[in-house]
Amino acid sequence: MFLMNTIEVRNLSKKFGSFISVDNISFNVAKGEVFGFLGANGAGKSTTIRMLCGILMPTSGDALVNGFSIVKDPESIKRTIGYMSQKFSLYNDLTVNENINFFGGVYGLLGKKFEQRKDWVLEMSGLGDRKNFLASELSVGYKQRLALGCAVIHEPELVFLDEPTGGVDPVSRKKFWDLINSLSEEGTTVFVTTHYLDEAEFCNDIVLIDAGKLIAAGSPKELKEKYITDDVIQIRSSDSYRTIDLLKDQPFTDSISIFGNSIHLLMKPVSEIAGASADSAVKIMNVLSPDNELKIFSVEKISPSLEDVFVYLIEKKSAVNA
Repeated sequence: MFLMNTIEVRNLSKKFGSFISVDNISFNVAKGEVFGFLGANGAGKSTTIRMLCGILMPTSGDALVNGFSIVKDPESIKRTIGYMSQKFSLYNDLTVNENINFFGGVYGLLGKKFEQRKDWVLEMSGLGDRKNFLASELSVGYKQRLALGCAVIHEPELVFLDEPTGGVDPVSRKKFWDLINSLSEEGTTVFVTTHYLDEAEFCNDIVLIDAGKLIAAGSPKELKEKYITDDVIQIRSSDSYRTIDLLKDQPFTDSISIFGNSIHLLMKPVSEIAGASADSAVKIMNVLSPDNELKIFSVEKISPSLEDVFVYLIEKKSAVNA
């Protein structure tokens, strides 16, 4: 049977007592794509991934994973997928070599095929000269690559990566995403959860989840074009909180949030602002400049990011529910 979608989720929900962790979600994951499942910690990402792996039974709804129902045939799903948890799924008291041997045995690899895949894992992870090191002795970046190798040693059609880059430095994160893209190019479908929204730029398609509900879906480009129609202005100042207090209630401000050591302000369209249509930077400086205790380092228009999309949607959702 030829599958256009590796995953098809229909009205999937999971309750723990009275708490709704996943609330009636539906989406598809196309074969061979890198699919991002994004949201803050506690949004329902890990619960969803556990259901799709056949580990956790849903309260209602169903999903097909590699053609198998998570309700009717979860054991078949487990045999056709790879899974890497946010804890790296390694045994710290085993060596690199022993970890690979263990996972190869779990997936039933034998003989020449196992040796070929073992060599591939060592080469991919860069651990050929460290194969006798304990996993506990490896850096987080090396652990991450070894765990990915062990998760796909049996060449599954689909691999789930549950927040795989948590606690990893930016350089190691970039290298890890290079490996993810390589898997996708070879035909493996990659389902990755993350709360690092900058990583989502590497995904073909994305679903955003908040408090168990899907709030947006599409490619990175589609999401930014659909939801961020305002100009995004980045402001750097000596006091971000004071800057927000001064700007948040201005007639030109649609949304304003802290982003690292800067502020992102979404400007309302000129048609919605009463009075003259002055340049965005001029409007902002006219408000901020009179404050003698505030130093403004820069005010510039930037391209929107997926984090802008997520913050915008969460703020709008909060306003509706208020």
